[in-house]
Amino acid sequence: MLFVVRFFPEITIKSRQVRHRFIRILRRSLRSQLTQIDPGATVRGDWDNLEVVTGVEDGPELQRVVDCLAHTPGIAWTMQVRKCPLPADMDGILEQVRGHYAPLLPGRTFAVRCKRQGVHSFSSMDVERHVGAGLVRETGAKVKLHDPEITVRIEIHRNELFVVERTIAGLGGYPLGSQDGVLSLISGGFDSAVSSFQCIRRGLLTHYCFFNLGGKEHELAVKEVALYLWMKYGSSHRVKFVSVPFEGVVEQIVTRIDSSQMGVVLKRMMLRAADRVADHLKVEALVTGESVAQVASQTLANLAIIERVTDKPVLRPLITTDKQEIIDIARRIGTEEFSKSVPEYCGVISVKPTTRARLHKIESEEERFDFAVLDDAVDNMQVQMIDRVIEGLGNRAVAVDEVAEPQAGTVVIDIRHPDEEELRPLQLAGMKVQCIPFYELRSRFTGLTPDCQYLLYCDKGIMSRLHASHLRDAGHLNVAVYRPL
Repeated sequence: MLFVVRFFPEITIKSRQVRHRFIRILRRSLRSQLTQIDPGATVRGDWDNLEVVTGVEDGPELQRVVDCLAHTPGIAWTMQVRKCPLPADMDGILEQVRGHYAPLLPGRTFAVRCKRQGVHSFSSMDVERHVGAGLVRETGAKVKLHDPEITVRIEIHRNELFVVERTIAGLGGYPLGSQDGVLSLISGGFDSAVSSFQCIRRGLLTHYCFFNLGGKEHELAVKEVALYLWMKYGSSHRVKFVSVPFEGVVEQIVTRIDSSQMGVVLKRMMLRAADRVADHLKVEALVTGESVAQVASQTLANLAIIERVTDKPVLRPLITTDKQEIIDIARRIGTEEFSKSVPEYCGVISVKPTTRARLHKIESEEERFDFAVLDDAVDNMQVQMIDRVIEGLGNRAVAVDEVAEPQAGTVVIDIRHPDEEELRPLQLAGMKVQCIPFYELRSRFTGLTPDCQYLLYCDKGIMSRLHASHLRDAGHLNVAVYRPL
């Protein structure tokens, strides 16, 4: 199977040196991901496009390849193509095209589009007319040049013919790792998940910082979101997840700070802590999901006061984005459902929060804050590689068994996102498979039959281990992980 990868247009207008660097990073990123699916996969090419060759022809593994190409930053679109030597005449071109397209056209409208590179005795329009006329004769389909139901795509690169069998929309943006690292302050809600995604899409190596305001349930939910974003859009590069215990900081704010100023002070404490976490990770910018005037602490006046506590750039990808737009993006990237389920644990709720904080007033309030508590929180931060977030979920690591061959009577729970489950259904001969998305597992598991053995399944085994560990830690010892060989 051959795929031709086209670059995000902004890559192609960079200087020669930068363009080569971006393409080299993208090539390496694709190779690292695709060889996990097919060890024999190759990625070649440089200036104009990349060619991906894989021995995978169909089934779930082909869908994994397609998903990788659709979700890797830096790609505008990918074409699944059949390549052959350029035939000697246009009848030969028609013969190559008809094999794929003729069965698709009866009763449909179509148009032929040809792109050509090199010197030939015919033009692109000559090819379009000849192939179009031949397909009309054979199938009876009607030509419709504007908004056809099917577009027959052909590319001629000098002495080679490419018949495009399907086009896969890409993520756009820059290759991950082509830009510097950033630290995203993630709460698990719509805004921080989408702002993290926007950074990944722009090529920023995005690490995650979570301020734990309310215990293990909140931490688990946020780890789910970060892990999902990494697995779907950024698994070519390992990043870190940092959890900072902030309960003591919240207690100080609630008991010592004037109610109207609490929201601004909390955000300043978070940025102070994030600044030190970023220094530890050696990254130079912070990312938040703030949007102008969405809440009281996000007025321009308050944002200016909040960011004065750090010298690092504070990036706000959603700064002028409406809430509904943010939710729409969350739905498109797959984070909407479990962002809706993230518990709210913010104990800093002002009755009449200020919308125009004054620096002297905030600093006066902060004089009553014991900064040793903030220091202690940062000193006790937990830093993990994103694919190891299962560890340290509670006070101890909970051992989780992995099972390759389920026994009779065992129920396998497919916890993948519904989009993934629909594309690649898990079918096990003689075994019961139940589908419960991971973001619903916490609430639905207690309603399952308690005397049954359950095996959690996901593609890479990371999300399933995370949830199995949490369930066992909660006392559900009838849970393990299904990891087929």
